[in-house]
Amino acid sequence: MKIHRTAIVHPDAILDEEVEIGPYSIIDANVTIGNGTIIKNHVTITGNTTLGKNNVVFPNSVLGAEPQDLKYNGECTSLILGDNNVVRECVTINIGTAGGGGKTVIGDNNFFMACSHIAHDCVIEDNVLLANGVLLGGHIMIERGAKLMGLVGVQPFVTIGRYAYIGGHTRIVQDVPPYMIIEGHPAKIRQVNVVGLEREGFSKEQIDEIKNAFRLLFRSSELNRNETLEELERQKKFSPEVKHLITFLRNMDKGKLGRYRESFRYSAVTAN
Repeated sequence: MKIHRTAIVHPDAILDEEVEIGPYSIIDANVTIGNGTIIKNHVTITGNTTLGKNNVVFPNSVLGAEPQDLKYNGECTSLILGDNNVVRECVTINIGTAGGGGKTVIGDNNFFMACSHIAHDCVIEDNVLLANGVLLGGHIMIERGAKLMGLVGVQPFVTIGRYAYIGGHTRIVQDVPPYMIIEGHPAKIRQVNVVGLEREGFSKEQIDEIKNAFRLLFRSSELNRNETLEELERQKKFSPEVKHLITFLRNMDKGKLGRYRESFRYSAVTAN
């Protein structure tokens, strides 16, 4: 373990043997950090925060701070971050809230570029990229492999589908279907993220099936989307990727204003 003499590490913090803590960084009491993780200088890790193995956190980042939510009243909530993540300069990631499940959860192999923000109760799967200045509101779900370019802003309760690509400066107020490229003002689905899928090892046959579903769902003028979904479902021979796309769109329609996760929010309000 390498802890710089100017770092402040609470004696109750749990650090594995191969952790490195740089100059002037602060590690609070309820923090756990796994093997191989490097905390560079001037980093603050606070709250009930757990970091897995082999993460790298760059200067001036703040992980585990209280949520920027007026309803938060000091409840015991947490941030959980997996393995092999890169957190660049000035990134902020907040703990969860009682009303949002109590946890902000981040998977493995993600890359969060400088000045990006991940708000309370977000769930981010694996291999996600947030470019510089991306701002995520609370309760957002980002599925694996999605990429958000610079200065994208995402409305709370939005879901970003797997391997979606969002162009820079785009404002996202509804769920983004998997495998698609979306950008513009207002944001529009442009085409299938073919280059991204190829880089992820998708076969030509898989991509062709997604492209065919895209044409039927987003380019056909013969049927509305619900009719097209019904037609696709009747075929019963679609690939796992098209099945996921169909399920995603069905769920999207369940949520208020095209945001599936809003359905959980309003169900909770009704139950209370």
